[in-house]
Amino acid sequence: MSSSSDNSTAILGLLSGKRSTTVEPDPWNSGNARPPASDDAKPLGNQQDAKLAEMLCRIQQMTAPDTRKALPTSTPSADGAGQPVAIEKGAGPNAPLDAFIPIEPVSIREAGLTDTEVESLILKYLLARGDMTGREIAEQIRMPFILLDQLMRQLKLDQLLIYRGAAPMNDYVYQLTDLGRERDRRYLDHCTYYGAAPVALADYITGIEAQSLTKQHPTEEDLAHAFSDILVNKRMLTRLGPAINSGRGMFLFGSAGNGKTTIAERVTRAFGQFIWIPRAIGIDGEIIRLFDPVNHEESPPPANSALWNCSKIDQRWVRIRRPTIVVGGELTMESLEVCLNRSTGISEAPLQLKSNCGTLVIDDFGRQKMSTDQLLNRWIVPLEKRYDYLNLPNGKKIQVPFDQLIVFSTNLEPRDLVDEAFLRRIPYKIEIINPSEEEFRGLFKYMCPKLGFEYDEASLDYLIETHYKAKNRPFRACQPRDLLTQVKNHCFYKKLPPRMSCEFFDLAVENYFAVM
Repeated sequence: MSSSSDNSTAILGLLSGKRSTTVEPDPWNSGNARPPASDDAKPLGNQQDAKLAEMLCRIQQMTAPDTRKALPTSTPSADGAGQPVAIEKGAGPNAPLDAFIPIEPVSIREAGLTDTEVESLILKYLLARGDMTGREIAEQIRMPFILLDQLMRQLKLDQLLIYRGAAPMNDYVYQLTDLGRERDRRYLDHCTYYGAAPVALADYITGIEAQSLTKQHPTEEDLAHAFSDILVNKRMLTRLGPAINSGRGMFLFGSAGNGKTTIAERVTRAFGQFIWIPRAIGIDGEIIRLFDPVNHEESPPPANSALWNCSKIDQRWVRIRRPTIVVGGELTMESLEVCLNRSTGISEAPLQLKSNCGTLVIDDFGRQKMSTDQLLNRWIVPLEKRYDYLNLPNGKKIQVPFDQLIVFSTNLEPRDLVDEAFLRRIPYKIEIINPSEEEFRGLFKYMCPKLGFEYDEASLDYLIETHYKAKNRPFRACQPRDLLTQVKNHCFYKKLPPRMSCEFFDLAVENYFAVM
């Protein structure tokens, strides 16, 4: 009998609950093991057949050459349970699954938390909201109920909580005692935060490394998809492609109105659509709130998809669209540092931390409240080393990833703004030039149906000859949209359907170029 037959027979014997009375060689270690002496095993039932099939499937996974990739995305490995895992599922905007999926922890310690930190969140939430069930508390702080149940029972033994009543599914309604309120006030003196439990800094760094822009290499097809809703000539895409692939930084400069900001805002679309970030990061008792509804767009995984097992995802993380954060003249040095709200004790993450794995656009560079030299001195090391140092309110300094595509958009010449050392760290400088006449006409053809116009070649010829060539006025990429919008508003005022005409263009040009 062959070795595989011996192995199957041994497994069948184990599942049937029988033990061989004779001592046989281990069938896993001996290729010439003899068949069992007793051959009177009864046929297995359907349930035992199913168990056998499941065991054989697991054996195949254990002996696969790359077990980590063989694991389903919702199942943590035995030695890394509860830790975020990176899963290679493709890159680009059309990737079927995310490159990183955080798996829920199996214990409070593996979550990077202490019992005291979780206790403070529970007590502060109960003080703010009153009587709550254990599952409602778990949902609030985004931790599995099974991890909190034992801790809350211990808090009852410590006379910090009492049972107000029973709740379904072996749960209770909890209420603070006087002793619990007293301890809670001490927690509130330090910090009023009682949202999602924070994620450890080390786990956050692991997540950023797995979702880094430098690990993705958008192709021509990815860029064409990213810029499909605007008109960009192929030569410009050819220059943008390598800059986006670098995942580091670039200057977009040129005359106002040619679409620098529009291009910068669409750069992120060339990468994978979604990333996972913690709602908050915990560092030695300090809580830094990272998820920002103003700058981050939440995008939960599909609930009914066969590719997702949402029950195993760590709810302290949130799935968002890869961020694109645009800041202009309002940028200050304070927005680049951890900002502490002294009345609440909650710290807010700086802009560069919120934009990790995405794009940070510095619009109108050179017109900020701070000087370009200040920004140069602040970012010259992060741009080179790809990491940044942040000072916490408690005086501790931490190292965090600086992993985003920095886009400096300006109407000025880059060499007039910063010195050579800074320019060297921004490897790509791309000038957004004025559109040609052919491209200008193409923009009108593109915008007419979007704004409800029927394209009219004759009136456009009049506009170009009379108000551009005769005036030696340069074309700008924004002007077709702006002029058609003015014509449309005039037609609405006159109760007319939107229509291109020489008369309407004269009125629009008079308003639009009055002081230009």
